[in-house]
Amino acid sequence: MSFTQELPRSLSPSRLSDFQACPRRYQYASIERIPQPASYATAKGRFAHYVFEQLFNLLAEERTIERAREFIPAAVEAVLTQDVRVDIAMDDAMMARLLAETDHIITTYFEMEDPTTVTSEGVELRLGVTVNGAPLFGILDRLDRDADGTLTIVDYKTGALPNRNYDSQTFANAELYAALCEVGLGEKPTKIRLMYVAKGESIERDVTDVVVRARSQSAANAWEKINRFYGDGE
Repeated sequence: MSFTQELPRSLSPSRLSDFQACPRRYQYASIERIPQPASYATAKGRFAHYVFEQLFNLLAEERTIERAREFIPAAVEAVLTQDVRVDIAMDDAMMARLLAETDHIITTYFEMEDPTTVTSEGVELRLGVTVNGAPLFGILDRLDRDADGTLTIVDYKTGALPNRNYDSQTFANAELYAALCEVGLGEKPTKIRLMYVAKGESIERDVTDVVVRARSQSAANAWEKINRFYGDGE
C-alpha cells in the first residue's frame, strides 16, 4: 500500500513512545491523523498546565496562589472547547469535580515549592533540533536555572505516582528533552524533576551522558524505521 498523507516533519517524545509501543498506533495518530478523543484525564492535565504556564509568565514576586486561581476562568475557555466537552460528556457535576481537583492541585503545588524563588529559562519551551539525523521536537513545561547555575528540566504530572521499579520508562521523555536542550541550547541539564502536583511529591533523576546518548540513538533508530516503513507502505 502507499500513503496519501505526508510523513510528519519531526518526532516528539510522545510520538516516539507511540511508535516504540505499537507502530500501528503511530500510523493512526501521526500519519493517518485519526482524531483522538479527549479524556477527562487529558483535559485535567491541560487545565493544570495552562494555569501553571500563566503563573510563570508573571514576574516572580507576583506568583501567588491567589493569582494562580485567577487563571481558572481563562483555562475553562482555552481548554474546555465544545469538542472536548462532547468527548468527555461534560456536565455540571464533572465541571464541579474538575474545578475542585484543580484547586487541590494548585494548593498542593504551592506546598511543594515557592514559585517566587524559581528562576526559569523557559516556560512551555519549544525546541526543534536534529539529533543523530532525526528531526526531534518537544515542549518543556519548565527549564529552571538552579542556584548552582545548572539547568533542571521540570515536568508537571497530574496523574498517580509511578512505580519506581520502572524509572527508565517514567523518565524516558524528559531524558530525550535533555538531548534537545544539549543540541538546541548548547547546554545539557543536570537534573530532571517530575512534579506530581496532585499528590504533593516530586521525583528526581540526574541526567547522564550515557542515558542521553542512548535516548538520542533510540530516537534516531525509530525515525529511520518510520521512514523505511512509510516508504514501503507498511
